[in-house]
Amino acid sequence: MPTTNQTTALRINPDNANHHLWNNHGTWFLHYTVHPTPFTKERIRRTLGTRDVRVARERRDTFFAHLTHQTHAVAA
Repeated sequence: MPTTNQTTALRINPDNANHHLWNNHGTWFLHYTVHPTPFTKERIRRTLGTRDVRVARERRDTFFAHLTHQTHAVAA
């Protein structure tokens, strides 16, 4: 039976406070890429439901913290 290893790898540019954020006509979105298999990738954009960049950054950080926690829980 094949096994699947799931890891989270975040590439973050410390010089860009808005990394992974995208402003679409005033509304902030989270933009990231996942690799469901070693040969494919999928670009994901999810609305953060805010026009405030500070709130968008908080929601982005919360999302990635939750994602990292989930990945570590599955691996354990």
